[in-house]
Amino acid sequence: MSRENLSDLQVFLAVARERSFTRAAARLGVSQSALSHTIKLLEARLGVRLLSRTTRAVTPTEAGAKLIEGIGTHFDHIERAVDALNALREKPAGTIRIAASDHAIRYILWPKLRGFLPQYPDIKVELTLDNGLTDIVTERYDAGVRIGELVAKDMISVRIAPDLRLAVVGTPSYFERHGTPEHPKDLLGHHCINFRLTGSGSLYAWEFEDAGKELRIRVDGQLAFNNTFDVLEATLDGFGLSYIPEEIVSPFIADGRLVRALDRYSPAWEGYHLYYASRRQSSPAFVALVDALRYRGPAR
Repeated sequence: MSRENLSDLQVFLAVARERSFTRAAARLGVSQSALSHTIKLLEARLGVRLLSRTTRAVTPTEAGAKLIEGIGTHFDHIERAVDALNALREKPAGTIRIAASDHAIRYILWPKLRGFLPQYPDIKVELTLDNGLTDIVTERYDAGVRIGELVAKDMISVRIAPDLRLAVVGTPSYFERHGTPEHPKDLLGHHCINFRLTGSGSLYAWEFEDAGKELRIRVDGQLAFNNTFDVLEATLDGFGLSYIPEEIVSPFIADGRLVRALDRYSPAWEGYHLYYASRRQSSPAFVALVDALRYRGPAR
């Protein structure tokens, strides 16, 4: 088979696995129009339609699914072989894709990457915002970041942050108008700013503890966001109460712009963990990154 045909098949795999010409183009570093042209030529050459395109999604046809099944593992083997060769380089190199929440990216990953990346100029890191529970294997990420309690048992995980607590906060003027909740159930009578999980599409149920028992409160209000920092802005503008990581709201509590409520009901969760499938262990670039991100403070 010619090199051109192999390249076209690689393009097809990228589009099919990403389910998007936009994401595949970004991953391969080419234009969407170039990918579309390549796919059309490949389909014409094979005489079958490989991808079904709609305004909302790109999905493999039956023929496309069979092609993925036939060639996908072979390209994966090639990728791993190239990774193995990179392991022989004096300097760690390669691209590492990580899915993480907005909070984890800004407060955990980026502060550490800021010092790590200049030491390893041949390592590229791609951070993808994921405020849900994305399957990193299916979506072909090298690693993900979750609170330790949410990491699947079949994954390897490394703790990268201290324990995490959320804080119920609102502006002083909000509490003056609506009063202060004394118990988590009182939130049902308040204007709250919801957070939508991108993976499941559901609204996050606020989690508390009362006398050792877990409470999950489904709050209501005019606003919902899928970005923590948008929730913060709406809270500062007085649109209601929110439930946000302590370290994000601490400066605003300190300067009086926000007031905290229900502190004693907010539990501590095991901090963020980097998690990944075992096959990534052998990459020197990945090993170096894990070591840089590792949390070395006291655990619970």
